[in-house]
Amino acid sequence: MRVKEIYAYLDELSPFALQEGWDNSGLLVGDFAQEIDTVVLSIDIDEALIETIPKNALLITHHPIIFGGLKQLQFNQYPAKIVAPMIRKNIANIAMHTNFDQTHLNEYVASEILGYPIIAKEGFIAYLGVDETYETFAVNVKTALGMEHLRGVKCHEHIRTCALVTGSGASLMRNIEADCFLTGDIKYHDAMEASSLGLSMIDIGHYESERYFGDVLAKHLEKLGLNVIISPSKNPFTYL
Repeated sequence: MRVKEIYAYLDELSPFALQEGWDNSGLLVGDFAQEIDTVVLSIDIDEALIETIPKNALLITHHPIIFGGLKQLQFNQYPAKIVAPMIRKNIANIAMHTNFDQTHLNEYVASEILGYPIIAKEGFIAYLGVDETYETFAVNVKTALGMEHLRGVKCHEHIRTCALVTGSGASLMRNIEADCFLTGDIKYHDAMEASSLGLSMIDIGHYESERYFGDVLAKHLEKLGLNVIISPSKNPFTYL
């Protein structure tokens, strides 16, 4: 199967036109006419992953390896350090980032991982029905995501509704109409602002909330009869 055929299927499944203006989803490395033997799914790309991928493969990632305009390609620096061996092995790359967040990932994490009903959906934001104390809800989230520690901002004793944005969504907090907001990469000043707004928050981690990307997409690609490999993506953080 050619890259253009897989791309067309992905575009129908989760339209690339839905991506944010700052995003760079789509075909980033390779050729639409390229014949593909194997598809590999991963959140990110690193050198170790490229070493394990067979030649002539299509690597579909959640995060784009190229975000902004490239001004140089020095092969000892990121991202060219990773792109160079991809080109040598004829590995193509399609990124499905903010478009896939909106159409699939947030809903999957809400219903299949956290197990709470979705009561409304607005773009990136999935609203969940909860009706639990803040402590009970936090423990349930921690357990469902397999996290050892949680950080949070407690502004409510009881959580009736919660908003979810996987990855890094703190910039959306002023648009949230719920008791609590689940997202990753919450910074100190985000927490200060949430406290002033009276919005409870729980930091569910960037990697921890998006690591299900491969599981979600694989189910759809397997319908095409493709050989699909889900890469055990590695969290770049080490927790001590």
